[in-house]
Amino acid sequence: MSKKVYCLAQFLPKPGQEQALFHVLQQLEPNTLREDGCLQYRVTRQQESAFAPGNGFPIVFNEIWADMASFEAHCQRTEIKTFFEKYCLAEDGIASDWNVCVYTDEAENFDAPILA
Repeated sequence: MSKKVYCLAQFLPKPGQEQALFHVLQQLEPNTLREDGCLQYRVTRQQESAFAPGNGFPIVFNEIWADMASFEAHCQRTEIKTFFEKYCLAEDGIASDWNVCVYTDEAENFDAPILA
């Protein structure tokens, strides 16, 4: 049974702050990629396409973690907590909104074989 955790961390920059926020988020990649359990951690920017006309936050982290414990350990790192405090929660921060969600690739009630 898969224990992978897929995280989408979406960010809405304050007006005129998209480039600055994207740059700050890029700075989180090197250390995070060194964490145990980090399989993928890439900050991306929305781009226009006639085949994907949806509305969403313009900056999104696409993350894959080996398991929930690895993801939760990441969230408790000083560098990550400091990012949210300084750039999201502070009144002079550069993110006006954010949305962090985790997902699984397992179907509910999946009947995976029991390993002895």
